[in-house]
Amino acid sequence: MSVRPTPDRAKRPRRGRFRLPAAALLALVVLWFGGLVWFAHSIPDEVADAESKTDAIVVLTGGSLRVQSGLALLAAGKAKKLFVSGVYHSTDVTALLHVARQSPEHVACCIVLGHEADNTLGNAIETAQWMRQEGFRSLRLVTASYHMPRSLLEFSRAMPDVQIIAHPVFPENVKQERWWAWPGTASLILGEYDKYLLALARPLLASGSEAEP
Repeated sequence: MSVRPTPDRAKRPRRGRFRLPAAALLALVVLWFGGLVWFAHSIPDEVADAESKTDAIVVLTGGSLRVQSGLALLAAGKAKKLFVSGVYHSTDVTALLHVARQSPEHVACCIVLGHEADNTLGNAIETAQWMRQEGFRSLRLVTASYHMPRSLLEFSRAMPDVQIIAHPVFPENVKQERWWAWPGTASLILGEYDKYLLALARPLLASGSEAEP
């Protein structure tokens, strides 16, 4: 004689099916927030090494403060050449100096513009090619502080044998202290964090696609 399962017994297995996905989702959320805290803490709030000389100074476009800082470093003799990556095709050195509203004329000969990159990965690839052509082994990387973690990740991958010194600049509109209390800064850092995660996962995604038949 068979006994039919009661309604309560029939529902139990269904509940169990959703326990693992819910737990996994919660773990991912906790992991994401923990990573966000780490990422925000990793954003530099000062230039740790402002004195060391390198073969090159590399500026990633995206703000006039970056170019001005790179030009000032070149004028101070901190490197042999300045490479500006991600410049618009119509921009030349003269136009760059005009936009920066500074820069001594005598350093114009030591400035090289890269026109091919349109994102951070492209900046790293473009710079790596130029560094190999010049035979350079060290660079000072100039970009915004919030952009520095992702830039260092991409540049260290593209140039594992090159010494990279971080030289962050600090835009006035980015409030790093208590960043979560400033909507504009919070949105900027959250977006940059998501881009960092995508950059971090890119080799895994690429290897997975290559493994597919």
